[in-house]
Amino acid sequence: MVFRKHPFATLLTAALLVSSLPANAAVLGILGGKKKKEEAPARKLTPAQNALLDKAITREAATVKVIKERTPLLEIYIQNMKPEAGVVQVPESDEQYLTRIDFGKHIGEDSFARNDIKAKEDHKIGGLFKRTLGFAGGLGNGLRLQFNPAGFARMLVMDDEDFSRTYYNFGYVRNEFLGNVPTAVFDVTPIANKSIIPGNSKLAGKFIGRIWVETRNGNVVRFDGNVSGTEKDFKEYYHFDSWRTNVQPDLWLPNSIYVEETDPKSPTKTLQFKAINHVWGYVLKVPEKEAENTSVEVEGATDVSNDAQDVSPLGAQRAWVQQAEDNVIERLFEAGLLDAPGSEFDKTLEALASNILAYNNITVSRPIRVRTLMTEPLESLAVGNTIILSKGLIDTTGIVTQDGAQQAGDLNAALAFQLAHIILGHRLDTKYAFNDRLLFPDTTAFKRIPMHHTDADNEAAAKKAIELLNAKELVDSQKYFGLYLAQLRARVDGLKALNEPMIGDGIVKNDKDSAFWMQALVPKADKLDMNDLKQQGAVPLASFLRFDPWTDKLIPMHSAFEPILSPADKMPFEIEPVYLKLSYYKAPAPPADVAAPAPTAAAPTTAAPDAAAQPAAAAAAPDATTGTATPPAPQN
Repeated sequence: MVFRKHPFATLLTAALLVSSLPANAAVLGILGGKKKKEEAPARKLTPAQNALLDKAITREAATVKVIKERTPLLEIYIQNMKPEAGVVQVPESDEQYLTRIDFGKHIGEDSFARNDIKAKEDHKIGGLFKRTLGFAGGLGNGLRLQFNPAGFARMLVMDDEDFSRTYYNFGYVRNEFLGNVPTAVFDVTPIANKSIIPGNSKLAGKFIGRIWVETRNGNVVRFDGNVSGTEKDFKEYYHFDSWRTNVQPDLWLPNSIYVEETDPKSPTKTLQFKAINHVWGYVLKVPEKEAENTSVEVEGATDVSNDAQDVSPLGAQRAWVQQAEDNVIERLFEAGLLDAPGSEFDKTLEALASNILAYNNITVSRPIRVRTLMTEPLESLAVGNTIILSKGLIDTTGIVTQDGAQQAGDLNAALAFQLAHIILGHRLDTKYAFNDRLLFPDTTAFKRIPMHHTDADNEAAAKKAIELLNAKELVDSQKYFGLYLAQLRARVDGLKALNEPMIGDGIVKNDKDSAFWMQALVPKADKLDMNDLKQQGAVPLASFLRFDPWTDKLIPMHSAFEPILSPADKMPFEIEPVYLKLSYYKAPAPPADVAAPAPTAAAPTTAAPDAAAQPAAAAAAPDATTGTATPPAPQN
């Protein structure tokens, strides 16, 4: 590769860190540039503030050590922006990137390749790394990028070599709550003439910005700013805001990072680009000591083999299909691509899917399960009787209304499309019932498990989905999702990566007109009007779900309602800044002593509109005080 001489150059394109824009005079002065500026005298810290900083330095070293033992997943999604009358700016182009990273090496060489011809061709010349290189090199109307091999690590841990008083000055700013966590805020600047030592690349590039230190144990929970280095190699990093989550007692790990840079030539202060980096799956690499001494004895089991019934031929076929389904779902979860099972919101989606069947008097052989794909591209898929919706699709349909009908309607339509595939018998390839077919590296999952349907199957499923939505209890879903599609149509030209499915079925057809599979719903919606402040077709990314990066469990956000005051407030399908409600770690409740027996593979499920199914019709309705969806009680 072009950057092979740098040990972790491939990671740099993902983070889009460094530009050739001149650094400001203050930064150059601090870092030994030609122009120097006098440093303002720092306010003297109190003994308590010094003690807290000493804790923070110690805890940061411990955090870096833990991070380097892990190999989580990293997703970077970037939107290059352009001015747009009436709404200030809109995405002009975008890029999405997913990889497994090894913090011990700063970056892994393997990326998750998409399952399409273009991805296979790209893989021959460097995969998604190469594609990201091409994007980064052309970003921003002639903006010339140069890359710093240590840059990405700095976005996650400030300084992975030596974050200490030897190289940094600290200035107290204020006390501030971030969510439920009390913090002390400090400004951090490299010490002049110590942060850059000629010939010592390990010291080239130091954090400059602001840190938030939680006051209980001294962990850094948030930091924003940039990283500067030698004039010879690079001028200035892009600005970033990095947030951490308390995933275990006294352990805060990187979760989400927001990046943006303003176009200096824009009189309207349009952003040059903005990006969001998500990190999750920290337990994908379990330390060996945690896997040792595991008992293989089966405890508390009763032998009932003599009481079991023989399996009929049809039951055997259904059991074989379910075995393939379970194998694929388990493999995708092991690769870090699916959320953890059992989330309350997944149960809400399962209830919605059951209602669709009930309102149409349709019976399926097994219950419908729903899981969430952890990535941003808008897509869905059906694996046997398991429906998977992407987090990006769920987030952008999370429109807050008084009765929750619009969000529920959008989700009904998305679920109906994959339910139609199940009803029409577009079944999973049963070759995956053989476990050896799933023994491959995680990073090849998108190529080795192609789940997308054919165009003919998608056409048939779209027609069937609209039939399902004709039920009187669901008919309003058509106009809501039609408006969502109309909003996507207005943005699709600048969102190619967001509409390129990674493993399943996209919303957009693979044709030159970029029509939708469910295009017939668009005329059923009100005409899209960005100036109508009461109309909202779609919301920004990350608007509804957040995740625990340690357990991979999805959590609906309980955000306050914010009224739309101008068309620019709508930001459909756009990246938005990160602002997490932080809280201290709480140990999960112990599991119940006795688990309910699992249903047999061949047990049929008859969907009927009864009392148990009714709560799901309003499952996505927002709470009157929080404006967010309240999941229903789990159904038996």
